[in-house]
Amino acid sequence: RIQILFETSYQMADNTGADSAGASRGGFGRGGRSRGRGRGRGNRSGRGGGDSKEWFPCTKLGRLVKDSHIKRIEEIYLFSLPIKEAEIIDFFLGPKLKDEVLKVMPVQKQTRAGQRTRFKAFVAIGDSDGHIGLG
Repeated sequence: RIQILFETSYQMADNTGADSAGASRGGFGRGGRSRGRGRGRGNRSGRGGGDSKEWFPCTKLGRLVKDSHIKRIEEIYLFSLPIKEAEIIDFFLGPKLKDEVLKVMPVQKQTRAGQRTRFKAFVAIGDSDGHIGLG
């Protein structure tokens, strides 16, 4: 019974099947693993894709908000609790939020191949009712 719960299969690099990531390179190379930051970070979905309607809280504060134990956002501010999930703000202020881009600046990094240009943006967001955020 323990063998069934923890049973895994291991493959050697030269025994990889045709469906594995490193099959065409003999099992070496990146193999689907991300190293470093590269283009994009983590498992974020870009350009508004992957918009799931259901929110599954990750923090205790998120669970309290979803279960309606915290009724207003001011209760969070009163105790200076860190808000680590954007859905908490959406829960309280969602449709009332408006944003404005204050400034966009290009920043450059010198690389061996030339210059890498990125943009830094300053954005203000608020609900016109005393709540404001800067980022």
